[in-house]
Amino acid sequence: MEAFERLDVWKRSCRLSVEVYKLLGECKDYGFKDQLFRSALSVPSNIAEGCERSSR
Repeated sequence: MEAFERLDVWKRSCRLSVEVYKLLGECKDYGFKDQLFRSALSVPSNIAEGCERSSR
């Protein structure tokens, strides 16, 4: 298990990403849906990237 996977903020951001995907699954506004998908996924991704750089 990576260090970031033990962080509560990373776990919560992953759950948020899943919820966004579920809630917008039927959305027909594809531009809006894509923007929200990318935004939701960027949070856990940025946390993981920051941990890899050993930054605070």
